[in-house]
Amino acid sequence: MKVLVTGASGLLGRTTAARLRDAGHEVRTFQRRPSGVAGVQDSLGSVTEPDAVDRAVRGVEAVVHLAAKVSFAGDAADFRRVNVDGTRTLLAAAARHGVADVVHVSTPSVAHTGTAIVGDDAPRADPQRAHGEYARTKAQAELLALDADGALRVVAVRPHIVWGPGDEQLVARVAQRARAGRLPLLGHGAALIDTTYLDNAVSALVAALHRLGDDDDAVRGRAYVVTNGEPRTVAELLAGICAAVGAPAPTARVPAAVARGAGAVVETLWGRLPLRSADGEPPMTRFLAEQLSTAHWFDQRRTRADLRWVPEVTLDEGLRRLAQWHAAEGGAALRA
Repeated sequence: MKVLVTGASGLLGRTTAARLRDAGHEVRTFQRRPSGVAGVQDSLGSVTEPDAVDRAVRGVEAVVHLAAKVSFAGDAADFRRVNVDGTRTLLAAAARHGVADVVHVSTPSVAHTGTAIVGDDAPRADPQRAHGEYARTKAQAELLALDADGALRVVAVRPHIVWGPGDEQLVARVAQRARAGRLPLLGHGAALIDTTYLDNAVSALVAALHRLGDDDDAVRGRAYVVTNGEPRTVAELLAGICAAVGAPAPTARVPAAVARGAGAVVETLWGRLPLRSADGEPPMTRFLAEQLSTAHWFDQRRTRADLRWVPEVTLDEGLRRLAQWHAAEGGAALRA
C-alpha cells in the first residue's frame, strides 16, 4: 500500500514509517520538519493547514495518524487546534480522496479519570472527565475518528507510555530529573503500571493497519489499548530506566496528596509566570501526579486476539537494549 504516516518527526512516528517501509509499503510522511527516515517521501506541513493536509493525503490508500500536540501543560486553544481540528481536517481529506484505512493513534488517558485502572480493557473515550487538555482533546479526536468509520475503515490504538532508545519523552526526562535530584517517588512507589517498549508499539500499529486491510469488521470502529502486558511498580520501572542510562534511582519520597496539590499550583502558575525547566515541561502537574501514584494496567486479551498481535520485546530485554544504546551512543544525548 501507499501509506501516509503523520507526525513522523517523533520517535514513534519515525519508527513506524521505517517499519512500514521495511515491510515493502510505499511511505509518505507528514510533519513540520523532515522525518529523517531514508527511503520515504516527506510532505512538510501541519495538520492545522488544510491545503498541506490535502496535498499529503492525495494519492495514499491508508493513514497512520500520530500527529498531535503532546505536553503536560499549555494553552487549551493550541491543543484543540492540533488534536481536534487537525484530526477533523485529516479525516475530511481522507474521505475526500478515497483513502480506505485510518489507524488513529490515541492514548489510554482519554478514558482515565484519575482513579486506579486495574485490568481494564479500553473504555469509551470521555472528553468531559479526562484530566488535562492533552487527554481531553485526544478524547475528542478519538471519538471523531471512530465516528468516521463508514466512509473510512477506522481503528483507534492507544499505546500506553511508550519508551525505548532515543526516547525524549520518558527516558530522557527520567535521566535528567534523576541526575538533578528531582525525581521523587510518590507515596511508596508501589503503584503497578503498564508501559510499552517502542518496537511493540510500532508492531501493534502495523498489525492494526493490516487488520483493517483484511476487510474484516472485527476491529473497525473500535479502540484498543496496547501495552507490554507486564505491569511493574513505579519504583521498579524508574529504577530500571535509571540503571540503564547510568542515573541514580530515586529514593526521596513525597506523599501523593502533596504532589497533586503542588501539581495544581504549578499548572495555575505555569502559563502566567516566566517559569522554565530543563525539559520544557512543568516539574509536576495533577495528571503526572496521578500517573505516578495510581495503578494503571490493562487487560490485553482482546487487543492481542483482535489485532492478531503479541509483543516482540519483553520489558527486561527492552531495558537491556536501552542500556546497550546508552553505552554506544545515547549518553551524550541524555546528558544534553
